[in-house]
Amino acid sequence: MATTTPLTPPDQHREPPPRLGGALWWALCATAALGLAAYSSLGPHRVWGAAAALGYLAAALLTARGRSPRIAGAVALAGAVPLPLLWLLAVDLAQLEVRVVARSAGLLLAEGTPYLQHPVVPEDFNPYLPGMAVFGLPEALAGPGPFTDPRLWMGAAFLGALAFALPAGDRSAPLRWIAACPLVALPLAVGGVDLPVAGLMCLGLALAGRGREGAAGLALGAAAALKWTAWPAIPVAVALLAAASRSTSAGRPADGGEGRGDSRRPADRREALGGSRRPADRAAARCGLVALLTAAALVLPAALRDPGAFRAHVVDFPLGLTDAVSSAASPLPGHLLATHVPGGRTLALLLLGVSALLLALSLLLRPPATASDAAARLALGLLLAIAFMPASRFGYLVHPLVLAVWAAARQTTGHPLLVRVGKQVSR
Repeated sequence: MATTTPLTPPDQHREPPPRLGGALWWALCATAALGLAAYSSLGPHRVWGAAAALGYLAAALLTARGRSPRIAGAVALAGAVPLPLLWLLAVDLAQLEVRVVARSAGLLLAEGTPYLQHPVVPEDFNPYLPGMAVFGLPEALAGPGPFTDPRLWMGAAFLGALAFALPAGDRSAPLRWIAACPLVALPLAVGGVDLPVAGLMCLGLALAGRGREGAAGLALGAAAALKWTAWPAIPVAVALLAAASRSTSAGRPADGGEGRGDSRRPADRREALGGSRRPADRAAARCGLVALLTAAALVLPAALRDPGAFRAHVVDFPLGLTDAVSSAASPLPGHLLATHVPGGRTLALLLLGVSALLLALSLLLRPPATASDAAARLALGLLLAIAFMPASRFGYLVHPLVLAVWAAARQTTGHPLLVRVGKQVSR
């Protein structure tokens, strides 16, 4: 009979085999970076592709020569983030989102709203919620410069939130891998508004899993004040807290009882219990209420200042209901339907609504038991939403990617990376 035995102390000191940090992975990353450098029409993306390709190729060579995954990962990260970022800051080059955020902060200080009253061309539109303007305030207050650039503050918010969302211990390894991944490294260098949203969603789910519903509501409310894509995280966190609190109130684990066996780690079981004995409705309702109040406090003042401009920028423009068409045009199903099928935009929006309904039903019928389960559920929901949005970009996939990797990191942290499987014959 095959059995699994824990690692002995000498085994624990062995270097685990590289998985996604292997030579093949870094070679694939280098290929993607070179392709972007060769074929992208955007200057910042070409700069990133050239610099990142050098880092990824060096990491692949180091790994092939037997160097440790830690060294190879550090080299890949250096080439994919600091090197292109410093160059782009030196020549004052960034993608459009960075300029939109900086302009919105100046408008917010001057007029009380981050939205132009009469936008004409796509560059005039600001499709983000008012909270996003916070990352442009340093530049609006102190003037343009390498230390006030919005992408620095967005990247710092992402990395800080994600670090606090990871379990205590060695947080550097998952952070290093996530930051070196091309879908994350690219927006870290050229500027990406999706990163702080993803980081705050992970933090909110982590706090909900620890039973800190008030703090979870604050994190999720802040994320919801940045982009619409963060709003699905609120019901997911509420469902997590409700399910965990009901299990605690019933005096059993969230999987239905200790008698059937609970294979989860002690940390996950504690998170599944919600960390408190309060009734389910109190913990879940408090998280949802705090999140909604936080988002409302950050969004409503600017929205009520000019409701027409608010709707044009953050509702009509992303849905393609304005004369100016969004440049988001990745060949995903929603965009293909809206572009090539008669009535396809309506069909894409219908599929988007069906996806949201299915996610809501899954939360009611089988709510997530742990923060990792909640992150995986949210990642799937956002993946479907991105696929069916009429105007979408491949860059939006950073949301489900970060959530999925964060969930996987939580599942593996604290477990031995190597397991010895031995065959024993029963006597």
